[in-house]
Amino acid sequence: MRHFGPLFLVNTIVLCALTLDPACGQSIPDDGSVLPFPPQPMASVTKPRLQDSTMQWPNPKERLPDDAPNILVILIDDVGFGVAETFGGEVHTPTLSKLADEGLRYNCFHTTAICSPTRASLLTGRNHTRVSSGTIAERAVAFDGYTGVIPKTAATFAEVLKHYGYHTSAFGKWHNTPATETTSMGPKDRWPNGYGFEYFYGFLAGETSQWEPRLVENFNFVEPPIDESYHLTEDLVDKALTWLDQRQAFAPDKPFLMYWAPGAVHGPHHVFPEWADKYKGKFDDGWDAYRKRVHQRQLEMGIIPPGTQLTPRDETMAAWDDIPPEQLAFQRRGMEIYAGFVEHTDTQVGRLVEGLESRGLRENTLVFYIWGDNGSSAEGQNGSISELLAQNNIANTVQQQLDALEKVGGLDALGTPKTDNMYHAGWAWAGSTPFKATKLVASHFGGTRNPMVVSWPKKIRPDDNIRNQFHHVIDIAPTIYEILGITPPDQVNGQKQIPIDGTSLAYTFDSPDAAGQKDAQFFDNNGSRGIYRDGWFACTFGPLIPWNTPASGPRIKAWDSATDAWELYRLEDDFSQAQDLATKEPEKLEELKDQFATMAENNQDFPIGAGLWLRLYPQDRIAPSYRRWEFTGDTRRMPEFAAPGLGRESNTVTIKVDLQSNADGVLYALGGAGGGLTLYLKDGRLKYLYNLFIIEQYTAEASEPLAAGPHTIQVVTQVEGPGQSGTVKLVVDDQQVASTALKRTVPVAFTASETLDVGLDLGSTVSLDYLQKRPYEIEGTIDSVVVTLD
Repeated sequence: MRHFGPLFLVNTIVLCALTLDPACGQSIPDDGSVLPFPPQPMASVTKPRLQDSTMQWPNPKERLPDDAPNILVILIDDVGFGVAETFGGEVHTPTLSKLADEGLRYNCFHTTAICSPTRASLLTGRNHTRVSSGTIAERAVAFDGYTGVIPKTAATFAEVLKHYGYHTSAFGKWHNTPATETTSMGPKDRWPNGYGFEYFYGFLAGETSQWEPRLVENFNFVEPPIDESYHLTEDLVDKALTWLDQRQAFAPDKPFLMYWAPGAVHGPHHVFPEWADKYKGKFDDGWDAYRKRVHQRQLEMGIIPPGTQLTPRDETMAAWDDIPPEQLAFQRRGMEIYAGFVEHTDTQVGRLVEGLESRGLRENTLVFYIWGDNGSSAEGQNGSISELLAQNNIANTVQQQLDALEKVGGLDALGTPKTDNMYHAGWAWAGSTPFKATKLVASHFGGTRNPMVVSWPKKIRPDDNIRNQFHHVIDIAPTIYEILGITPPDQVNGQKQIPIDGTSLAYTFDSPDAAGQKDAQFFDNNGSRGIYRDGWFACTFGPLIPWNTPASGPRIKAWDSATDAWELYRLEDDFSQAQDLATKEPEKLEELKDQFATMAENNQDFPIGAGLWLRLYPQDRIAPSYRRWEFTGDTRRMPEFAAPGLGRESNTVTIKVDLQSNADGVLYALGGAGGGLTLYLKDGRLKYLYNLFIIEQYTAEASEPLAAGPHTIQVVTQVEGPGQSGTVKLVVDDQQVASTALKRTVPVAFTASETLDVGLDLGSTVSLDYLQKRPYEIEGTIDSVVVTLD
């Protein structure tokens, strides 16, 4: 007997709710009265007078089952299978454990191995490339499955549920809007509100500072307070609870859908030091030892089946014993900060759940707590104080990192606004215990297998049995539809819908040992790919090594997907992909490879490896078509992907300004502390900084202060090519006053979410010179800023 039976009553008014007039089956005459649909022939009648009429509103159509549940979908970022203590890891996760004890645990749930694609699949119930989300929004390219535009023919469950009477909201990371469409001018139909969410509070890009996030509320940019006690994850809970109170006040009889997806624990790893300090000394013996302990604990807890093997470290990844003694403190602190960040995040989820309880909403709220949109992230490479070094394929050494770190405060600066730090990739691999690989790998479960907990006190009886049916993030939407008795609509807002790929997992709620109902699942990310079919899994790693992107460059250039070596696993006997059966079962492998090719074509996945394009051709990144811009002194919050390429292309910036005496302040800035450039005044002297991800700082400074009054200032930048050397000259009133040589430049982008600002430096400050005075608004009047690209 299922414990949610009443909610499986079939709703027979599906298309009516989504494709007809709000009156749903009725027409509305000009006089405002409601007549049957279609209108009946009318005989000659005597029209009643207003005074003789009785007015009665029609009863609203009920499109949901009685007592339909509230729905809360929680999606944590960049955290793998072996992190949370709930699933055998060593990081305290009280809320995940609480909800698991009150509900169900899943150990064979999968994601796409990367951020934007997982989110698009989760929200729509379709495979990521089918909804044109084969890579992250910032790396979108002009191949059908990779444009970064979720089509309106694949409505989100928020859009569908909104039509059925739910109030909908989203909080945190979005990452499904084209990077050039995130300016204040939009277009905004691909922002969260355009995909069914009535309220949104969070950020649009793939990551942001936890201290100075680039926030959006619905369609408007907002600034966080300049307050040392502020943290984004805490703010997201506060805003979510406020929204619940508003819903309770204005629409208490309507169920709600909330999608709560914080930026945590994606890089940069930002958390208050007291949270990181809880873990001092706990990881001193390194990632190899961590994996052994966690693997044993997972076996003892029954998280993984008996006999599951611990897979070995990849030969391209460093062992803990390979780390030089002088680097150990840096590597240990990276993991301590990450662990503190994870616990802090889960604790904030606890505040949200407690908020539901205190408002009497918890009992009938169905919670999907998805522990990661992919496996733990190796993008910190060998440990990083500025994690976009990896995204830009910029080679560096740990010693360079340490030398630069000393200049901004040493180990104590990690986790603060001064750095965009991430831990060593070895810790990401450890966080994916017992599997191979990490985030960005779709062929092995270290990139795709994420724990999930489902809890619904009113309808789901808690059960200690692990659900081990093979499922995927595309299965959440059809699960919601089944629970509510909704047949996926053929049309939404006039758009004919493409098929849903997911399979409901509701059958597992009452039946822990039920046979899996998912026949096949397709995976592809950056050329690493795989296919699940009836208990078998065939896969190939591809050319990208996430934990060593500089070394991946030559591999990608020489790569031919047709020559990839494939592996084969029988998952019923091999939970961790430890025993490759490719040579023993060649016919089965060829069968699965053929099936992968069919699914890839059906899902717009060709050309294979399209997500790697910008690693070969960074000049093809999505960008505005303009070659000339004219800004005013009020230009604010222009996202880097929509802004002129000041740090990566040859250009001239001409500023007309009227200054106060000994003026201070920023004339313009692009980026943040982790990387960017800024032109500013300090005590009247003109200063320029090109901050190449903290590790290299190129400066130019005028020897004399500028006099009060009007000036024309030019910054002339010459760059040889993407990532290559260049020069910068500062010219004031036709006289060169300073210059600097750039040994190398940014090939793709300084940041994911920081912006170009004129007259001040919003968010994370490019220069620590004015960190304590942020936003360091110019003392004077900027008449114009003209940018031309050569």
